[in-house]
Amino acid sequence: MSNETSVSTPIDTANTQIATFGTGCFWCSEALFETLDGVKDVVSGYSGGHVAEPTYKEVCEGTTGHAECIQVTYDPKKITYTALLEAFFRGHDPTSLNRQGNDIGTQYRSVIFYHNDEQKKLAEEAKKELDKSGAYAKPIVTEITKAPKFYSAEDYHQDYFAKNPDQGYCAFVIAPKLDKFRKVFHDKLKKNI
Repeated sequence: MSNETSVSTPIDTANTQIATFGTGCFWCSEALFETLDGVKDVVSGYSGGHVAEPTYKEVCEGTTGHAECIQVTYDPKKITYTALLEAFFRGHDPTSLNRQGNDIGTQYRSVIFYHNDEQKKLAEEAKKELDKSGAYAKPIVTEITKAPKFYSAEDYHQDYFAKNPDQGYCAFVIAPKLDKFRKVFHDKLKKNI
């Protein structure tokens, strides 16, 4: 069975756009982005590799070239790509090459997979401005590349934090990160969060 992009609930795609980001662990990324008003769906998956239909085990071994990433379906009338980029850069350490916390390897790289020329332009501008601003002590190493095929991760990875809030990684890594994210983006959160 193919694990190429799949969505569990029907979404009106007529007025939505897609953004794809890799920030290390997709469980964290998914939990953060799902809180943003205008985000319709977030799917955890893999992109940027050379193996068709990769599995989680294969990606974790670091031999497929894929990054753990999320594909975000959003309403650009409610949230801009620029706001998503801000969430992307603030939601992880973009100066850490092939590593986020204890997760080490190219599968945990910081990457923006752009879907059109406008996304590419905005991503490059955001990275350049952040580097110039001195917001980070080290240079930003985020890769910006054209979006290749996206493969959704296995079902048990989808909505992982929501389904497993008491699991150790969720309770001690994701929950504090989500609390901090909600404070920073309080004006961009969904009303029921």
